Amino acid sequence: MALMRAKKRFGQHFLTDKNLLKKIVRTASVEEGDVVLEIGPGRGALTAELLNAGATVVAVEVDRNLSELLRKKFSRQEGFSLVEGDIVKMPFSEITGMEIPTGADAKKKKSVSNLPYNITGPMLFRFLEERDRFDIIVLLLQKEVAERLAAVPSTKGYNALSVLMQVWFDISREFEVKRTLFVPPPKVDSTVVSLVPRAAPRVATGDPVLFKRVVKAAFSLRRKMLSNSLKTLGVAPELIGAALSGAQIDPKRRAETLTLEEFSSLVLSFARTGAEGLREIETEAHE
Repeated sequence: MALMRAKKRFGQHFLTDKNLLKKIVRTASVEEGDVVLEIGPGRGALTAELLNAGATVVAVEVDRNLSELLRKKFSRQEGFSLVEGDIVKMPFSEITGMEIPTGADAKKKKSVSNLPYNITGPMLFRFLEERDRFDIIVLLLQKEVAERLAAVPSTKGYNALSVLMQVWFDISREFEVKRTLFVPPPKVDSTVVSLVPRAAPRVATGDPVLFKRVVKAAFSLRRKMLSNSLKTLGVAPELIGAALSGAQIDPKRRAETLTLEEFSSLVLSFARTGAEGLREIETEAHE
């Protein structure tokens, strides 16, 4: 079977090293009976290892040519199903087999993927929103993105995604993968990251939707003071000032200097300080 060439528009870089693929599967502790969502299976190298471990694999592939290859390769393989389409436009709830588990004995599901580089950002936010579907998410990401996920305050990589992912996940950078092991080689090295959804957020968030909105607003004007960047929330400056004061945060500080605990204090202070302004934020956030 002829190998399909990688397509740049889909962010494709294929990993074929079997030892590394097996290591990724072990990192996710994949075992018989697990249901695994694989995003961007490509030529099916990781898919094969997941199936060999006994998992039921739900693979989502946007490339029609690769979808045809995958059907031929795994058509007789029990436990394999293929969904052809753009995962960015496809909520997990619409994928058969990825429903949220129910009942005391229900097993949560896993996602193990060599995530296409061009959809990394949108998919990380999707996993954040739909984290209750999974008991572990193991992703092969650009090294820089992996560093951002685990970044600490007052560092270059620390951003809204860092805060939100650290609040709702336990994050581990497992091991690095050199760019030379991919076909074609990308311009950067990669890192395998495991994300384990937390039973409770690491800090108090109040309304989770509001928490995300405030964090994103704080980083929206990264080089501006909080008193300015928080104006993107669309509420009165007086409310912003009162919330910062209530959280004992200097309005001249920048978002990148705030700890998770300080973001928690800020959001809870918003809730205490201005009910009317808060309702405006919540209404817009839910629309």
